[in-house]
Amino acid sequence: MNLKSGKTGAVPLDAEIQVEWDAFLAEVPNPALMSLEQLAEIRASVEAAVAAIDDLGQGGRFTVSEHSVPGRDGAPEVPLLVCTPAGAPASRPALYYLHGGGFYCNDHRLGLNQLLETAERFGATLISAGYRLAPEHRYPAQIDDAYTGLLWVADHADELGIDPERIVVTGNSAGGGLGAALALTVRDKGGPRLLGQLLMYPMLDDRNDSPSALQMDGVDFWDRSFNGFGWSALLGDAQGGPDVPAYAAPARATDLSGLPPAFLDVGSAECLRDEVLAYADRIWHAGGRAELHVWAGGIHAFDREIPEAQISQDAIAARHRWLERLLADASGS
Repeated sequence: MNLKSGKTGAVPLDAEIQVEWDAFLAEVPNPALMSLEQLAEIRASVEAAVAAIDDLGQGGRFTVSEHSVPGRDGAPEVPLLVCTPAGAPASRPALYYLHGGGFYCNDHRLGLNQLLETAERFGATLISAGYRLAPEHRYPAQIDDAYTGLLWVADHADELGIDPERIVVTGNSAGGGLGAALALTVRDKGGPRLLGQLLMYPMLDDRNDSPSALQMDGVDFWDRSFNGFGWSALLGDAQGGPDVPAYAAPARATDLSGLPPAFLDVGSAECLRDEVLAYADRIWHAGGRAELHVWAGGIHAFDREIPEAQISQDAIAARHRWLERLLADASGS
C-alpha cells in the first residue's frame, strides 16, 4: 500500500492521484500536523501568491471590479471581487463564491481559474467574497461577512448586470460549508432566493469524528489534524459541544427543508466523505433536491491539486451538467 501511512483499511487512491501523492511524499516524507506554529508560514505563502497576481482579467477575457461592502454592526468591510466574461448577456446568472482554507487561511482572489472557466461557459458573473479569518475572528464573523456580501449583491443586481433570481452560491471545503450555512441563513433570516448551492467537498460537521474521519486519519493531507484545527479556530472551546449552531456547522441543523437544490461532491478517500453523504441524505429525507457524487479514490480538493487527472475532469464536467440543468429549469427551457 502506497498511502501516506500504509494504514490498513484506508480507501485506496485513484491511480493518477496516487502517482502525484507519492511524488509529494517524496519531497515531504513526514508532513507535520497542523498547528498554530504553521499558521504564519501558510498565511505568508498566501500573501505571496496574492502579490504575484498580475492579471485577474486574464488578458481581457473578463472585466473585473473590486468592491468593499460595509460590514454589519460596525464590522470591517467585506471585499468582493466581481468578474464578468467579456460579451456576457445582461441580466445574467451569478456564482457567489466562498473560498476554502479551513476558515483560517486563503484569499478570495486566489484559485479562481476553474470557476472563471465555469462562469465563462455559462455567461455568468463570478463574485468572489472575502471573509474574516479564524482564530482572530471566530464564528459568526465568517457567515456574517458571507451574508452581508450576498445581501449587497442582491441590492446592486442591476448595477452588476445580474439576475437576482439566478444566484448560485458555491464554495469548496470551508467555503462549501459556508455556502451551506448561507443557504440556511437566507432561508431563515431572509434575502435573495438562491437558485442553487454548489458545494464541493464541504466542511459541514465540527465534531470531526465520522467513520471516514477516523478511517482516513493520517492518510490524506486534509485529515483530522487539519480539519480539527480549522473547526477549533472557528469555534474555540465550543467545538464538538452541544451548542454549536447550524450557521457555523450545517450538519448541526435539525431542519433541512426549504433549501435550494444542492450539488455535493466529495472524494471517497478523504475524511469529509461521510459528513457530506449524511448531509445529502438528510436533504432527501426533508423532501429536498440534492445531487451527490462520491469520486472513487479522490482525496480532498483533488480537482484543484491535480486538475489534469481524469477523475478531476469528470468532477468538473458533472458540476457543469448540474449547473446547465439548473439554469435551464430557471429559464423554463
